[in-house]
Amino acid sequence: MAQKKRGILIVNLGSPKHLTVRSVRRFLRKFLSDPRVVNLPRSLWWVILNFFILPFRPFKSKAAYAEVWTDRGSPLTFLTQDLTDKVSAHYQRNPHVTVAMAMSYGAPSLTAQLHKLQKAECEQVTIVPLYPQYSSTTTASVFDAVATELMQWRYIPELHFISDYHQHPLYISSIAGSIQQVWEKQPANELLLMSFHGLPDVLTKKGDPYYYQCIKTAELIAQQLNLEEDKWRVVFQSRFGKAKWLQPYCIETLMALPEEGFKYIDIICPGFAIDCLETLEEINMTNKEIFLEAGGEQYRYIPCLNDSEENVQLMVDLIENKAN
Repeated sequence: MAQKKRGILIVNLGSPKHLTVRSVRRFLRKFLSDPRVVNLPRSLWWVILNFFILPFRPFKSKAAYAEVWTDRGSPLTFLTQDLTDKVSAHYQRNPHVTVAMAMSYGAPSLTAQLHKLQKAECEQVTIVPLYPQYSSTTTASVFDAVATELMQWRYIPELHFISDYHQHPLYISSIAGSIQQVWEKQPANELLLMSFHGLPDVLTKKGDPYYYQCIKTAELIAQQLNLEEDKWRVVFQSRFGKAKWLQPYCIETLMALPEEGFKYIDIICPGFAIDCLETLEEINMTNKEIFLEAGGEQYRYIPCLNDSEENVQLMVDLIENKAN
């Protein structure tokens, strides 16, 4: 029996293409125009976005990106490409497999990369959004884009979609292992914070499982590390606007910890597969400064899995378990 031609598409959120206000504005416009990302009436949000956000926020965002930008560009983009290249290398002896990377907002686009798999005559396509915990604002947005594109195709390939992997054994062991590696070099601090991207609280009430999956992930990591309950906490970062978001808030927690007696902390972001603006600038720079100014003495950020061998093996396991 002939082997099916398989396509694998690893998808991340995206970044500005260039470190310019214009490029940042273009990225933010596309990102914030997605109805999955901002759950407000379209007419109201259009006014807010075009008259109160896009004229001003790109300048602030560009300054933040400048803190983490490298010769290779945005860390999220090139680290996602590095991970994709290593997954591709795993399949290099199989001429029937094509591996590609796509960004929901930015380049290379989902549409362009799906066309690449179509041109390769893939009969089976596996979509891997790099979001361990499912959210309607991220994972579902990827599905929307894929479905919208496939609606235009005459031939629809067999489709496999990774909705989440928040409690996958390799994911949990890889995160726990990355923490242990840091602790082997220098002992654990007084408290481990696990910070996840925040979402409006109302989404949980509407059925989004993201909050519960974040909690489950954190519990499993703590179990793997044999941590007592008072040695770890979950917080949520990147609050935007005045609405109630998932709590406890990261910044408020960091400001309060020194008064509670926690002046030495470790912090990791298990909801991010790849280091990006929110981990490298927000968590490891801005929030670190907030903690130290509040009286903290040591703040250690533990990086994402990125293109580590553990993350490559996790991706392959996800792909093969879905594809077979």
